[in-house]
Amino acid sequence: MKKTFLKAVLGATALVATIAPLAASAEEVINIYSFRQAFLMQPLIDQFQKETGIVVNTIYAKKGLIEKVKAAKGKETADLILTVDIANLMGAVNAGLADTIKSDVLTANIPAEFRDAGGKWFGITSRSRVVYASNERVYQDAITYEELADPKWMGKICIRSGQHNYNLALFASMIAHNGEAATQKWLEGLKANLAHAPKGNDRAQAKSIFNGECDLAIANTYYMGKMQTNEKNPEQKDWAKSIKVIFPNAKNRGSHMNLSGVMVVKGAANKTNAVKFIEFLSGDTAQKLYAEVNFEYPVKAGVDASDLVKGWGTLKADKLALTEIAKHHKRASELVDIVKFND
Repeated sequence: MKKTFLKAVLGATALVATIAPLAASAEEVINIYSFRQAFLMQPLIDQFQKETGIVVNTIYAKKGLIEKVKAAKGKETADLILTVDIANLMGAVNAGLADTIKSDVLTANIPAEFRDAGGKWFGITSRSRVVYASNERVYQDAITYEELADPKWMGKICIRSGQHNYNLALFASMIAHNGEAATQKWLEGLKANLAHAPKGNDRAQAKSIFNGECDLAIANTYYMGKMQTNEKNPEQKDWAKSIKVIFPNAKNRGSHMNLSGVMVVKGAANKTNAVKFIEFLSGDTAQKLYAEVNFEYPVKAGVDASDLVKGWGTLKADKLALTEIAKHHKRASELVDIVKFND
């Protein structure tokens, strides 16, 4: 039986439809709320539907995803949440939205650091928070996060808001590795080295390097791929050409990692099929496609990153469990305010 595939307007607009009318028998459908964009998810959804015959109905919401699921709970059927960043995943868990699932397939495919030990969330792809460096003005090819507080970089670093989840996860990892006192001192040193107050998104930091405003920036790996292949805004290709990716701490613990992830919603009407979809996402075919489309790293061992991604250099990933990083997220945010990082 053919079902209607729903789409909502991407961005901060209100959800224009609900999935309540889509709920059917557990053998036929999965209803998903997704932060991840349609261009990324649709090829995976098409392949899953082809292989299983299970129809995937998806609502896309760029902002307020967790709030929308909470508001719909008890009135509408949501089976899966797809989102990014450990903070968002833990937010859903803390809101009581995540069901506990057990799957030998997921245990085998997804490393322990990229899944919840209790089975409440699972990482699907990963990304690293790295250093973008000017090709013209930065001669070294190795760096540590700790070195970013060295006065030799005074006035030469750009970064987005310290309160953005991407940065808070990095700062939380610094607390986990080095302790609160050392991280506060590090944040003070990093702030002193900024070329200007934090602003913009990760791509804006690359533009600042291109414009000569700074020599280094902190950003996620996948934005490099988005700029390198941006036909709609070709000036971003020039930004990408002006920088190189340096993977911090490659000679010791490795570079900080974050992820995109998924969870089954507690009370899901189609739980069995939802688990099948997560297992599909963790498999070889989906891992390769998922990672290539968004320039991320597969979480499953043995699945290669795309040639474009591999061209940035060798990634040594920090193996610190993301659940451990999440424990320090709140304190990281407090330290950002204490040192007045964004001022």
